[in-house]
Amino acid sequence: MSTVQISGSSLSANFSIELTGSKSETNRLLLLAALYPNLTLLNDSNAHDVSVMKKALQLSSGTVDIHHAGTAMRFLTAYFSVSENAEVLLTGSNRMKQRPIALLVDALRALGATIEYRGEEGYPPLHIKGAVLPRSSVSIAANVSSQYLSALCLVGAKLPEGVEIELVGSITSLPYLNMTLQLLERIGISAKLDDRRIHIAPKSDIEPISLAVESDWSAASYYYSIVALSKLGTKATLSTLREDSLQGDRVLSTIYTDFGVSTRFDDGKVILEKVSGPMSQTLSYDLKDAPDIAQTIAVTAAGLHVDCFLTGLHTLPIKETDRLAAMKYELEKVGASVNIDAESLRVFGQKAKLQSASIATYNDHRMAMAFAPLAILIPLTIEESFVVEKSYPDFWKDLSSIGYQVSYV
Repeated sequence: MSTVQISGSSLSANFSIELTGSKSETNRLLLLAALYPNLTLLNDSNAHDVSVMKKALQLSSGTVDIHHAGTAMRFLTAYFSVSENAEVLLTGSNRMKQRPIALLVDALRALGATIEYRGEEGYPPLHIKGAVLPRSSVSIAANVSSQYLSALCLVGAKLPEGVEIELVGSITSLPYLNMTLQLLERIGISAKLDDRRIHIAPKSDIEPISLAVESDWSAASYYYSIVALSKLGTKATLSTLREDSLQGDRVLSTIYTDFGVSTRFDDGKVILEKVSGPMSQTLSYDLKDAPDIAQTIAVTAAGLHVDCFLTGLHTLPIKETDRLAAMKYELEKVGASVNIDAESLRVFGQKAKLQSASIATYNDHRMAMAFAPLAILIPLTIEESFVVEKSYPDFWKDLSSIGYQVSYV
C-alpha cells in the first residue's frame, strides 16, 4: 500500500493539528546531547531522519547507514571525526552517494580529521577515524549548504582551542546557521558570527539543561497551503510554534499573507485563517534562506492561478532529488506551465488548467506533502506515499483527521 488516492473536498472549515518537533532543531540538539550528556531534549521530532540519527549516535564502529538522511550524513561526518576511538564507514542510499560532501570533508581534514572516500571522490561512503583535532581555524565556501557550516559549529567547542571558521562567499540559508549558533548559546557555548567569521569557544562540559524542541515550521507549510486553497473563513490551529522562532521557514507567516492567509500567535499556538484571495496575480520571492518551502509555495500558486517566480533555489538540485526538475514535471502534469534554471522556478499559474494526476515523489518527502493540499481542488494520486516518514510520519493520518479522504491502493 505505497500509493494513496486523496481528496480534500470534505475538508473541515475549522481544524487543529498537533505538529511534531522540528527535525532541524532535533538533529542539532541530538548531536549536542551526544557530545554533552547533561543536555536533555523535550518534544523531539518523530521523523524517520531523527530515528536514523539517534541510532547512529549510539555507534562508534562498523558501518553506519543513514539511508536518505542528508542532514545526518553531514552532521555525523563531523561528529565521528571528533569522537576519539571511533572508526566507522558512513554510508547511505544510492541517492546519498550522489550528494556532494567534499567541502565539509576538506574543511574537517584541514582541522586534522582522518577521512577517506570509499567510492567516488567527493561523495559518500566515508571511512572516518575519530580523534582530537589539533587545529582550530578553517575556511569554507558558505554558498553551497549551511549544513556544512552547522556541522563544523556543532563540534567546534570540542576542539581543544575551539574553532574559527572563515566564510567564503555569500551565506546560503542563513537562518539555519543562526539556529545552530543560538542553540549553542542556549546550552552555554559561546558562538558568534562576526562579519565573515564564526567563532566557537572551547567547552569540555556544560551545566545540566533541558530544552524543548519547537514544532516544525516546514510541516506547518502544508497547512498554510491547505488554508490558502480553501474557502474564505477556513481556520487552522497549529501547535507548538513560536513567533520568535529560530527556524527560517517561519517566513511562511509573511509570505502567505500574499495568498490571503492571516497568522495569529496565541499562547504557543498559531491560528491561520483564509481572509481573502491572493493579493496579486504575480508574486515573487527570494527563498535562499528558506528553500525547503519552495515546493509548497509553487503548488499553492498553481492552485490559486497565480504567476509565481521563486529564486535562491540553488540547493534544490542536490536534495533528495533534483527538486527543480521534479517540480517542473509534476506541476505540468496537473496543468501548470513551469520554467526552471539552475536556481529558480517560475510557475505560470494564471493560465493553469488544473487536472487530476498521479504524482511521482522521487524518494522525496516534500514532493508528496507539497502536492497534497492541491487535492482540495482536484483528486490526486500520490505515489510512494511512505516517503513522508522521513520528516512527518503522521501526515496522512493528520490529513484524514481534518476531513481529507485518504485511500491506500
